[in-house]
Amino acid sequence: MSGNIEPGTTEPENKEPENIEAESTAPGGTGPGNKDSAGPQPEYDASTSETTPDAASGSTDETLNALSKKPKGRRNWLLALIALIVVIAVSAGAWVFSSLRSTPASTGTVAKSVTIGLKLAPTNLDIRNESGSALDQVLIGNVYQGLVARSSENKVVPAIAKSWSKSDDGLTYTFTLNTGMHFSNGDVLDANDVVWSIRELVDKQYTDADVLSTMKSITATDDNTVVITLNKPYSALLWALSGRAGLVFDKDASYDAKTQAVGSGPFLLSSFRQGDSITLTADGKYWGSDKAKTQEIIIRYFADDNAAVNALKSGDVQVLAPITENLASTFSNNDDYVVKAGDDTDKFVLAFNSKGTSTSDKRVRQAIRYAINNEELIAARGGSDAALGGPIPSLDPGYEDLTDLYPYNPTKAKSLLAEAGYSTAKPLTLRFEYANIYGTEIGDQLKSQLKAVGIDLQVNVVEFSAWLQDVYTNKDYDLSLVDHNESHDFYQWADPEYYYNYDNPKVQELYAKALAATSDEEEESLLRQAARLVSEDAPADWLFNYRVTTARVKGLSGFPVNLNQSLLPLWNVTMRNPA
Repeated sequence: MSGNIEPGTTEPENKEPENIEAESTAPGGTGPGNKDSAGPQPEYDASTSETTPDAASGSTDETLNALSKKPKGRRNWLLALIALIVVIAVSAGAWVFSSLRSTPASTGTVAKSVTIGLKLAPTNLDIRNESGSALDQVLIGNVYQGLVARSSENKVVPAIAKSWSKSDDGLTYTFTLNTGMHFSNGDVLDANDVVWSIRELVDKQYTDADVLSTMKSITATDDNTVVITLNKPYSALLWALSGRAGLVFDKDASYDAKTQAVGSGPFLLSSFRQGDSITLTADGKYWGSDKAKTQEIIIRYFADDNAAVNALKSGDVQVLAPITENLASTFSNNDDYVVKAGDDTDKFVLAFNSKGTSTSDKRVRQAIRYAINNEELIAARGGSDAALGGPIPSLDPGYEDLTDLYPYNPTKAKSLLAEAGYSTAKPLTLRFEYANIYGTEIGDQLKSQLKAVGIDLQVNVVEFSAWLQDVYTNKDYDLSLVDHNESHDFYQWADPEYYYNYDNPKVQELYAKALAATSDEEEESLLRQAARLVSEDAPADWLFNYRVTTARVKGLSGFPVNLNQSLLPLWNVTMRNPA
């Protein structure tokens, strides 16, 4: 499952059994090193972000330090001091004059602390055992780092590894690591930590271990080189390693992973208040170039949308993500705020049971697609979401705009229903069951749209647990709705056992070939072909690609807009207060 079906559930690229029961990291919830001590005992102080002054001189200014040396003579020392004062005065005057000409009159001061409002709060911080995108969102890239990372365009980029290469047969990946790396407690980070972390993931079947099912071995050929070999080519390996599967931990650290963290990222975890807030502090001795620009980031969680909006209005938070488009209108017309929608991989999928009594008929499924006015649905949500005509969103490999396959055409829908044997005298009745986390409005809209072509949609909004049993497990439904938010999740359409009941051998063949592709171009081409076949078969209607709306105060910059519900690097965030 994915996304908002079960908050926090993740889905592997190559389908494996879901909801794996992972082993505990250590007795009592201690961290990767499985030490006996109650918590981390760092010998390395990572709490300050400023360079310590030279102990002898008490200053970091080279000129003043030079003057503090023993003078050769009183007269020479005095002349040197006078000359220095003159130079400083002239330079200062020139700088002030230049500043008056080139600097805006009111630039304000840079805030030492920024507060961010988010929605989904993690129940604990154990990123190895606890599922949930809320953990990835706040910890990956900020506190923990992986062998590789993801950009805001959902591309794989360097992280702990500065570069990598792949053999022509796609079976061997060689990673060259950065040098001079260390964890926040001062422990050196090298290839041995990478190998240990990934081996532990697989051996103990931590969350997302299944995405490395094709891995044959992982070795450190030296302190700065890691080699991964595969049993068979797996084109999504790098992307898989950019998530939890590639995270690197300190095997010698000891901490309670549910409430603490020892990572190698630009921030330290200062505090965790379950369901309320997480505080991150800049690690002044962070090894990388993406050093935190703000000393403290406070993340507050708001289950209530109105409370979140009030917090932004009052200045208690400086940015909200997400905010519904309708609530965002409060800030859109105010020059003190900036409202922007970013791309994401959420797909609101209206699934048609491919083995249903009526929906097994392709003509019925096609009629439903023609009857749905996607633009109307998007407009009702505020207009920021994007039309999506197939199973792959714009940020994933293999994307193609397929919205022209089934444009809104109620006349065509009626014609297809007539071919399938339905008419006013013999109306088509369909059961539409979905979880109450999506509200009732979308059900009412779809009922109205389908009624216009002669379909009686019986809407049943249920608790999520009931949906899991009826739809996901028993597959007892005609239509159902889920926000599948995971990236690279096309495998759902190549799995005839998934709750869609969709079974197309050609799609399965193309997907298998895409996984075995040895070049990005080959993979994308095969996925495009498969996605087009799926959309043509109409096992679902992709109502829209949800785009996350973010609202922030005008003085804040560097906050990610794309993918910020699963990927939220905060090192570049700054807040300039009004002058």
